[in-house]
Amino acid sequence: MPTGVALRDAREQLFDAAERVLLREGPDGLTSRAVTTEAGCAKGVLHKYFTDFDGFLAELVLDRIRRLDGQAEVLLKSAGQGSVAGNLTAMLTELFGSVAVAIVSLTISRDSLRARLRAAVPTGVPILTEAGQVLLDYLAAEQKHGRIPPEADLNTLGLTLIGSTHLLFADRTGTRPTVAEVRAFVESVLPR
Repeated sequence: MPTGVALRDAREQLFDAAERVLLREGPDGLTSRAVTTEAGCAKGVLHKYFTDFDGFLAELVLDRIRRLDGQAEVLLKSAGQGSVAGNLTAMLTELFGSVAVAIVSLTISRDSLRARLRAAVPTGVPILTEAGQVLLDYLAAEQKHGRIPPEADLNTLGLTLIGSTHLLFADRTGTRPTVAEVRAFVESVLPR
């Protein structure tokens, strides 16, 4: 007797189901059973595509990291246009309004997952490290446009922006910061 429904692009459907479970229940609620139930398929489907659950989670994290490429492209194209604070606020609000905060919690809570991700992300916290590089590239582009002072320490500025904004959004069950609050923070740390 068949269970569940036929899946087109099963990997992506499983990733999307995992994201929904992660956002709704947090890292503790993310189990292979919860994912396959959310996807409406048999548990064996997950193991057909992935060697084990940590392998699945590692691929999920790497897939969500790859999605930063679109944000990076948009942010880099905005260099020299609009306001620096506005561009950074839009990127940071989009990043942390997504699954990124939950991904950070997931990777911090699972040693075996972090160990698997080290091959692709040798240092830092996966997704935060890549987002930090996106910010650094943007800040360097704005510095070339003369909108960030030449003496500004871009590494420190980038780390401050990514780390502090993550802290603003870190409580997944609390009140999310508003765009205005994020912008006020960004404006407070940008060099003048």
